[in-house]
Amino acid sequence: MRDGPEQAPAKARAGAVIGRPVEPLPIRVWLRARQSGEFQADGYALEWTNKQVYVRYIDPHGREGWAWVWANAVTRR
Repeated sequence: MRDGPEQAPAKARAGAVIGRPVEPLPIRVWLRARQSGEFQADGYALEWTNKQVYVRYIDPHGREGWAWVWANAVTRR
């Protein structure tokens, strides 16, 4: 089983307006993987609501991943 990230719940963004940038925005994000724990990663914001952000990131093992995370876990680079 892949060591995937915990994600923000989909119900929390149900019905929310989703913003999409023309170009993905470079970000730094805190994530928690199911097996290996918490880590920070560089990535890109692909979509967002007022409370959550959909990110593409590279984990500490060099694998690419995607996840919806809470907005306060994300900062711009």
